[in-house]
Order: sequence, then C-alpha cells, then structure tokens
Amino acid sequence: MDKLWLQNWPEGVSTKLTYRLGEKPLHQYLTQNALDKPETIAYIYYGTEISWKELEHYVNRFANFLKSKGIVKGDRVGLFMQNCPQYIIAHYAVQKLGAIVGPISPMFKEWELEYEINDMGAKAVVAAQDLYPIVANVRDKMPTLELVVTTNYADFIPEEPTLPVPEEIILEKKLFDDTTDLLQAVKEHSAQLQSDEINLWDDVALFVYTSGTTGRPKGAMLTYGNALFKTAAAFHGNQSEKLKMGLTVMPIFHIAGMVMGVNIPVYSGMTTVMLTRYDAQAVVTAIEKYQCDFWYSIAPMNGELLGYPGIEKRDLSSLKLNLCTSFGFPVNQELSDAWKQLTNSCYLYEASYGLSETHTCDTIMPPEKIKFGSCGIPTFDTEVKILDPETGDPLPPGEQGEIVIKNPGVFKGYFNRPQATDETLKDGWVYTGDIGMIDQDGYLYFIGRVKEMIKCSGYSVFPEDVEAMLIKHPAVLQAGVIGVPDSRRGESVKAFIVLKQDFKGKVSAEDIITWSKEKMAAYKYPRFVEFRDSLPATGTGKVLRRLLKEAQ
Repeated sequence: MDKLWLQNWPEGVSTKLTYRLGEKPLHQYLTQNALDKPETIAYIYYGTEISWKELEHYVNRFANFLKSKGIVKGDRVGLFMQNCPQYIIAHYAVQKLGAIVGPISPMFKEWELEYEINDMGAKAVVAAQDLYPIVANVRDKMPTLELVVTTNYADFIPEEPTLPVPEEIILEKKLFDDTTDLLQAVKEHSAQLQSDEINLWDDVALFVYTSGTTGRPKGAMLTYGNALFKTAAAFHGNQSEKLKMGLTVMPIFHIAGMVMGVNIPVYSGMTTVMLTRYDAQAVVTAIEKYQCDFWYSIAPMNGELLGYPGIEKRDLSSLKLNLCTSFGFPVNQELSDAWKQLTNSCYLYEASYGLSETHTCDTIMPPEKIKFGSCGIPTFDTEVKILDPETGDPLPPGEQGEIVIKNPGVFKGYFNRPQATDETLKDGWVYTGDIGMIDQDGYLYFIGRVKEMIKCSGYSVFPEDVEAMLIKHPAVLQAGVIGVPDSRRGESVKAFIVLKQDFKGKVSAEDIITWSKEKMAAYKYPRFVEFRDSLPATGTGKVLRRLLKEAQ
C-alpha cells in the first residue's frame, strides 16, 4: 500500500525525525537536563517540587544502592507501585545500570504478582508500602527474588499539599524485616555514578507484560532505542516543543502512561505535575494552579469533568494539547466540541493507535485534519499494512483486515517465548491480532480484536463496533459487548450496559434492544442486555470483556 498518509502529514512537521539531544538512552537525557537546567522543576507531586538536579541525584544514589546489592546489566527489577516520584527514581536507576525495568500493575493480587516475577525472573522488586503484604505472602514462591525495597508514597507528600491527596496513600511509615526502605537507601549512597555502556538498539530496557494475540501474559522485550524512538515520535509528531507544564494521571506502569508521564518529561525537559491516580477535583485544581498546557487522558475522564459541579466557573484555558484515548466511550466530535468550549481552545482527539509490542504511539492525528473515529495516520518511519486474516494478502484502502506494523519501535520478541515471538514478529513486522482499515486518506481505523470477534450466522461482529453505537443511545453511559453461545446462530451479541444516573430504572433491556434493531444490521444488534452499576476495566479504563465472558 502506498503511503497515502503523507499527503495529510501535520503542517509544519518534518517527515524526518530528529532527536532533541541525539540518539542516546533516555536516562542520558535526564543527566543532560540536570546539567543544562539543574534548578528547573522536573516533577511536582501534590506540592513537592523536585528539580532536575535533585532527580538525577536520587536516581544515581538509588542506582548505586542497587549496584551494591548485585544488580547488574540484564537483571530484571519489578516496579510494583502507583504513580509517584519513587517510580521515576527506580525506573531510571535500573536503566542506568543497564538492567531491565519490569512494570507490574499495582492492582495485582498474589497469584498475578507471583506469575510475573517468576516469568521475568526478577532479581529485585520495588514495592509501595501498602502493596508489600502481597509480596510477603508469596515471597517464598518467587525463587529468583533476592531483594525487596519498599517505599511510602507519603515520603514525597508535603505537610501542606497544594492538591487534594487520596486518603489511601497517606500512611504511617512502616519498615519491614528483610526489606530496605528506598529513601534510606538513597541517603546512604553517593550521587556520583558510573553508568553502564548501552547498545541503544539491542539492549533490553523494559519488559512489558501483555497477552499478545493469544495465551497468558508474556514479557514483550523493548530496547532503549524503542523507548527513545516512540517518545520522540509522540513528542514531535504532536508538535509539543512549546509546551511547558504537563499533567500525568494515567498509570505509568502501563506503556501509554509511561510514554506520557515517564519518558516525554525526561526527553523534553518540561515540568510535569504527577497525581497518584485520577481524581476530578485534583485534575481541575492542578490545571488551574499550575497552568498545565499538556494532558493525556481517557475519554471517561473528560466526560466526567464536563459534568463536574461548577466546572463552568473553573479556568482550564491553559490547556493547549489534550491527547485522549477512547476507552468505554469514544473521543467523538461532540465530546471534542464540548471540551474545546470548556477550555476556550483545546481540541480533544484520539491520542494514537498502538500496542505493547511496538512501544505504542504508532499513529499521530494531524490537528488541522482531525478524523473522529480514526486513530490518525502512521507516525514517523512507520509502515502499516492491512492483510487478509485468512490468506495474508494485502488489502486495498477501505477493506478490513489484520493490522501489521513495522517501525523502529518494534520489540525484540517475547521473553522465553520463541514460538509466540515467531507468530507475532515476522521479518520485522508485528502482526497485531487487531482488525482495522486504512481509508483513502491514509487514516487508520481500529475495528476490533481478532480473538474477540463474534461470529453471528457467519457474519463477523466486532464488539467495539456495537459498543460505539450503543454509546450513542441517550441513556447509555458505558457499554461492553461479548458473544454468547446460540444453538441456531453460532453466537449472539450480549451487551452489558451502565446507564446514566438520570435514566436508571426508566430504561429497560427491551428498550435498548428495540433501539439497537433500528440502528444496526440484523446480525449485529444485541439479543441480550444486562444492566450493571459498573464494568470491569483495566487501570487505564479499558473494558475487560474477558471478565464479562467468564461471568456467564
């Protein structure tokens, strides 16, 4: 397929990617920031301000501690905490040693933590104090784990916070046997560090766990170069050079949140306000107080803020760039227009298409040529093809098939999973397992997952397609769709619906089904509707259809 998208490349942006400080690992950008602007604030955490020089010293001291405990190049270190400065410190300390960061979801229970620690063969884990009991309960089942570091979020929260602080992170400090406190480790070690030599495009920097196209979670091995490329592509592709103050609320253990909240601040040198988690009051206050001009969100957050009490009296006009991901409900023209009116100028549009295996951010949206419903056009140095899932033949514009991607962000493979790697990574192309379409203008549309596709009377139905229509019903706040067995049709569509507050008890399942019949093809509309108060979702807001299916 010809590169149709180049005709719609963002105005004023070169098609050649140039790295701000050259081709080198992001932790060297951190060091350069500390030299170039030592007193400039790097991160603000509920009022605590950490300069670039201070951050560099924290990172170097913690790296020296890890080195003293035997952590060397290639070792895996799990990070098990919510957003906090300690996460940033640990992330870059590990990478300065040439070791590998293993982000772990802070929502994990014992069996999930045990699986990932053992699968990656982690030698150490840095855990939030409140999550340490989970580590302790399975520590004897994780034979590679030699070192446990704990940390208290409150260590970096000031006595008089400038933003609302979640109650659950204000904890009395505890020390545990057979563990080391992060701040204590930092205090006891030098800020002078001899970093390890890094092969940018070959050495692995990051293990990101993903189910891939099939099976249990696997560690996608991403290099220092993968991280640099996608960070720079996202930053320059979205014309972020003039931005001064970012806001990070998305989970930074997740690859998209990591790019926006861990990587871009260090790459760009911009100041970033970090929240441990999303909270409407804290977000509004942060934008007002710190004049944040950049925010990465998911659509439900913007939707909630539009209805936040007294929001019309608040000043969000500092926002200049708000990249957003459609989870639960879409980033559409209506939402974008309402957001632009509220902020006085800030457009809201789809952040990107991407996946862990490509270090995400595979597309960018030209701001002067937004196409709602699309994921934008392929980013720098990126090739995208749509293939027939059965024959593997390339398909023309407008035809739906499997999305395959090639660019410098593509992973090295799955850790200890050669067969799964061979199935997903072929001649440098990632076979995503996603169904999509490229239109005549080169815009990519995500249709659904191959494995979540529902087969109704021989027709292919993608859950996202049905969900997108259901969200247009005036009573529907959120929707999740799965296939259920049907002796006559093979499968039928079942929808799980969260109603808007004003419609609860006033709209029936039959009302939704009748409405859907008028809006969708006969094979596609839901035959079954179940109302829920909430839908199971990831920390990033993505509906977990697997859990909906397991509950049947």
